[in-house]
Amino acid sequence: VSNGGRSSSLIFLGTGCSSSVPNARCLIQPTDPPCVVCTQSLSVPPERNPNYRCNTSLLIDYCQDDGVHKYILIDVGKTFREQVLRWFVHHKVPQVDSIVLTHEHADAVLGLDDIRVVQPFSATNDIDPTPVYLSQYAMDSLAIKFPYLMKKKLKEGEELRRVSQLDWKIIESDPEKTFMASGLVFVPLPVIHGEDYVSLGFLFGKKSRVAYISDVSRFPASTENVISKSGAGQLDLLILDTLFKENSHNVHFCLPQTLDAIKRICPKQALLIGMTHEFDHYKDNMLLAEWSRRLKIYDHAEVVLFSCRATLYMPNLVKTTRRANLSFTVFAVSNPESLAERSSRGGGSRGHHHLEPLIPGDEPLEAFSHVGVAPDEVPVVGHPVAPQRRRAIC
Repeated sequence: VSNGGRSSSLIFLGTGCSSSVPNARCLIQPTDPPCVVCTQSLSVPPERNPNYRCNTSLLIDYCQDDGVHKYILIDVGKTFREQVLRWFVHHKVPQVDSIVLTHEHADAVLGLDDIRVVQPFSATNDIDPTPVYLSQYAMDSLAIKFPYLMKKKLKEGEELRRVSQLDWKIIESDPEKTFMASGLVFVPLPVIHGEDYVSLGFLFGKKSRVAYISDVSRFPASTENVISKSGAGQLDLLILDTLFKENSHNVHFCLPQTLDAIKRICPKQALLIGMTHEFDHYKDNMLLAEWSRRLKIYDHAEVVLFSCRATLYMPNLVKTTRRANLSFTVFAVSNPESLAERSSRGGGSRGHHHLEPLIPGDEPLEAFSHVGVAPDEVPVVGHPVAPQRRRAIC
């Protein structure tokens, strides 16, 4: 996005399921044959392994019109501390300015205690609290889970303890009731997360419309209308829950339901998150690329398995790409070995030089619609080893 030369971006801190990837069971109780995706985690450093996935979480680096950057965090799960050490340090993120919660399950909230590490230090808790936007249902649950994080005055004789300073703000589970976090407007997107439970997704962005939906088993018609091309207008980017590769699940989309939803909603691009160890980033992105080619979705729709090592630069939330109808750019960082191998065979890159595509292969990515799996914990943009080695995917 470009706000007069300044840009905002999306940093994927995590794109895995609640148990994360690798699955610990695969390592302490290995199967025969062993799980390839999880076993690989023992030999490939997480920063180079798109199959290493923490709990789903998105950090919005929002550049305001005055050039000031605000950092808005969607969900603070069980793996938050690891995400801070790996990605806040890498992307030089100094703090979190506001938090938006999709729901109150463990993989979305159990890192709230660690928010203090991204707040200024004060031995007396004398700092401005970080606003947290959440539903009333989530608030009631968190008051039980984290009573010490609720604002209260100390009783006589009670010791002061340094904890995260949070300012709880209730939002409505209604697309008509927008709210603003750190200057960015959000539209709540209520979705079914198991038939007895409502989770929230969020729609945001100015020139680029982005929908983030991490936990869903069914779309209410009213919510789907807000994000569908045939309803309120085509999304530039849909980030969508995808737990398993086959069959169905009672509280999450699996790949068949995800692809059906993408066909109905028809975004320009879709990134899949929330994945288990069933997904192999590279192999499954190749399959999704083929699916996209066969489907022949119009408007250059693109689906990708996404890893949290990714940074997505957004127009006005992002510099417009060379395709006039697509207002965001995704970059994928290759690992140095693959780039060296490519160079040794004399392979060049098209368009943006020295950058590798997220999906292996030499086909011009512009030629087909593309759906893909998002990797977690591997920077898709700005790799610390070779930050210049990026390639525009769209």
